[in-house]
Amino acid sequence: MSLPERRLAPWAVLASASRGRLHAEPEDTTRSPFQRDRDRILHSRAFRRLQYKTQVFVFHEGDHFRTRLTHSIEVAQIARSIARRLRLDEDLAEALALAHDLGHPPFGHAGEEALDAAMRSHGGFDHNGQSLKHVTMLERRYAGFDGLNLTWETLEGIAKHNGPVRAPKGYIAEYDFRHSLDLSSHAGAEAQVAAIADDIAYNNHDLEDGLRAQLFTLEEVGALPLPGEALQQVKLQHPGVSAERLAPEMVRRVIGRMIHDVVAESTRRLTALDPADADGIRAAGRTMVGFSAQMSEANRAVREFLFERMYRHWRVNRTMGKSKRVLQMLFQLLHGGPQMLPDGWRERAGSAGTPQCARVVCDYIAGMTDRYALEEYKRMTDPDAAG
Repeated sequence: MSLPERRLAPWAVLASASRGRLHAEPEDTTRSPFQRDRDRILHSRAFRRLQYKTQVFVFHEGDHFRTRLTHSIEVAQIARSIARRLRLDEDLAEALALAHDLGHPPFGHAGEEALDAAMRSHGGFDHNGQSLKHVTMLERRYAGFDGLNLTWETLEGIAKHNGPVRAPKGYIAEYDFRHSLDLSSHAGAEAQVAAIADDIAYNNHDLEDGLRAQLFTLEEVGALPLPGEALQQVKLQHPGVSAERLAPEMVRRVIGRMIHDVVAESTRRLTALDPADADGIRAAGRTMVGFSAQMSEANRAVREFLFERMYRHWRVNRTMGKSKRVLQMLFQLLHGGPQMLPDGWRERAGSAGTPQCARVVCDYIAGMTDRYALEEYKRMTDPDAAG
């Protein structure tokens, strides 16, 4: 056990005890296996493409709205903060945070819904499974194997991003058949940290983006318990502060409160369980890293507000409706005409209309950025557009 590992909690996932990689490789002399995983994710094509993939707003709607890339970086920062305070492996938590959205298609949840509907007869579409597919098959950077050849622990965390997978389907089931990820158990504490960090970042930063887009007002946000308390604190400490500074200051304080709550509640749960090692976390039968009951209720109120005032806003719905039609048309055209796919994709697709063709077309579309999907749609439907 290395000196840094001796400082970790007994239940932390230890890089020195990793179950290894599917394809054996020599260890790196300067980086731990989880640091290496993080670096491979950062250098992947799928990660770079997140720059032009929608969080809520399509890329051309403004330069200051969050994308999947900026969201993933923010999740990673929060995950490292929580992991450090819980004495967990920060590098594994960061790697999982950076990888958690690799499988998202263009246009956010609208894109996922469009591909899931198109793939209904072929197992559906799930972005967690697509993330796993990217890092185990679709990335082609290495001479000796497909994918990134990440450690078992990182793959486990990606597959179980939302908890145990008790009825696996699609690619997660296919991959688990040849390389078991113990899908029915919980993931390690670091993966649970990445998941709660995603929730913290998602809700708070969507509040800020929604305010910037003028979908709701600061006064309306102030009616929510947790953001309202933060707003009052800022106004008391900084009388006359501008609205421009007020919103980000509110978000900063709410994130801090949520991190503090997660650390306190998770410490309480872990102390009560007192697991001997990381496998004790996996076998606990419940999530060990999470919010207190009071914070869960406050977070639920924010989530409900965002669903009503942002995700179902007519402007967002109009954009998402158009986005769905773009992907539906692309899938229909390419599934019926795989000869229009680029080299490499065309050979893998095989004959038109087959399940194999559907899966390859889905992979091709899921990897697109918002910008590329719109350009491809125009090339394939506009007679005056260059092919």
